[in-house]
Amino acid sequence: MVSKPLLAVLNGETRSVPPIWMMRQAGRYLAEYRAVRDQAGSFLNLCFNPELAAEVTLQPIRRFGFDGAILFSDILVVPHALGQEVSFEAGEGPRLDGLADRAAIAGLADHLSPAVVEPVYETVARVKQALPADVTFLGFCGAPWTVATYMIAGRGGEDQTAARLFAYRDPEGFSGLIDRLVTASVDYLSGQVKAGVDAVQIFDTWAGVLPEEQFRRWCVEPVARIIDALKARHPELPVIAFPKGAGTRLRSIVTETRADAVGLDWTADAAFVSREIQPRVAVQGNIDPLALLAGGEALDRAVDAALAAYRGGRYIFNLGHGILPPTPVAHVEQMISRVRAGTGS
Repeated sequence: MVSKPLLAVLNGETRSVPPIWMMRQAGRYLAEYRAVRDQAGSFLNLCFNPELAAEVTLQPIRRFGFDGAILFSDILVVPHALGQEVSFEAGEGPRLDGLADRAAIAGLADHLSPAVVEPVYETVARVKQALPADVTFLGFCGAPWTVATYMIAGRGGEDQTAARLFAYRDPEGFSGLIDRLVTASVDYLSGQVKAGVDAVQIFDTWAGVLPEEQFRRWCVEPVARIIDALKARHPELPVIAFPKGAGTRLRSIVTETRADAVGLDWTADAAFVSREIQPRVAVQGNIDPLALLAGGEALDRAVDAALAAYRGGRYIFNLGHGILPPTPVAHVEQMISRVRAGTGS
């Protein structure tokens, strides 16, 4: 059987040269992606066209030889599949019909719409057939807290005020939304596994805006429930949790969930992570996307520092968040070359 380096690290191995992939590695920094996006006509059309979504999932694998391919889709597939209208405005991000109260939450569907999720599962099947045997295929979903912030506000934001206020004013009502998202996320990820992904990542992009008590209630506990339910269905499935901005609260993710790896944003303290997190789980990250955009010596220093900090344990090389659209392809090539040369000292 051909070895999959990324999957091996998720399953407990330490590699002298870490496997590498990038969040948002299929995206606007690639000319070939922009061509397919133009062909699709809109972002959502691209997400729900299995032929085109499979193509853009595979593009960075062909160009860079990454060790991981991540499904091209969006975290807002789940609310869309629960009956909430979702659209994307050019240059302004997602727009949803915001959920103002319990009655609006009660109006959501109890189950994911097959018409919405089946094209995603078809994309998975198409990618699986075309993917090189040594590449790990990653599925994903948004964590309930992060998805809920968009569902409540109807759009993105910097501090997620609408969702935070809803949770303070009506915690029981907000808990009902989180419960619904836990169930839907388990079903959605399980569908991806059945279609062919090797592992999954749970993105909690807005975890860092919450105080401790709220962080535990709305971030840690729901993710723990998702992972427990997934592993009951798929016992061998590796799961990566990515609570952006968690800082030292990564301890909670490690001790209170069954995550096999944690993603690190670029603010994570390497000494803390290597001392308290990496001995327990694999870690992934945490290059600043701006260092990749800068390139040159700044990028080399960032790569070397990460390799030096995490080389003693299980490590997956990645960015601390998604690659920025203006990033030159040459900078990605520079980063990959330096990682695979094992330059860090």
